[in-house]
Amino acid sequence: MRLSRSFALLAALLVPAATAQAQAAQPEIRVLSPGVTSNAGLQDLAAAFGKENGIKVTIVGSGMGRIVNDAKTIEPAPDVIMLPLELMASLSLDGGIKGVWTPLGRTEMGLAVPAGAPHPDISTVEKLAAVLKGAKAVMRSNPAGGSMVASVIENKVIKRPEFAGVNSPVSMKGEGGQALARGEGDMAIQAICEILPYKEISLVGKLPRELGAWIDMSTAVSGRSTHADQAAAFIRYITRPEAAGVWKAKGLDRF
Repeated sequence: MRLSRSFALLAALLVPAATAQAQAAQPEIRVLSPGVTSNAGLQDLAAAFGKENGIKVTIVGSGMGRIVNDAKTIEPAPDVIMLPLELMASLSLDGGIKGVWTPLGRTEMGLAVPAGAPHPDISTVEKLAAVLKGAKAVMRSNPAGGSMVASVIENKVIKRPEFAGVNSPVSMKGEGGQALARGEGDMAIQAICEILPYKEISLVGKLPRELGAWIDMSTAVSGRSTHADQAAAFIRYITRPEAAGVWKAKGLDRF
């Protein structure tokens, strides 16, 4: 009886130690991502990948204005990088990735109104311009912070001559969609993936195609990755056909 108790005590002591060792040995990959991919299905796919493969995925957020520099300097080093196509091409030429980069998908700008408000017709540039000119205030992100979403909205929409006279103040706290959700303005232009998370606002639809108001994203294994094999497996996982629905539901259309 005494011997059995000794074995039971020893087992009780060993189980936590074995669990701790298993957790310590669990591989981890770090994904450097801007909001347009983090908010567009990446978090859901990362959680599913970790559950299926026993590999912890940590998403590290970064603004597009600084993400190229962060890819080269932040510690711990990232294993996977998410960037617009043109920035990824530049990083690739600088030796900042391993292998080739993978086209990921397109995130488009959309118009949002308060939840329950009527959805106007924005199917053409002319109709969109008329809708925006009739609004009291069309909220948008502040381009002064280096946001590529804000830059696209400003240069592809607000600064076009068709939209002269639109009252479009920048949000002083967060994105344009967040400002509208707080009750500021009566419309907002924002990346669709940054409209969908807020129940207080409703997506009217994508902006007309003629404006070219979108960002094309790509992904690659970081040149600084210490878990390149796991990073490549993660990229294959999030770009497989079965993942397309997850991305689309959150506002990014796979190529």
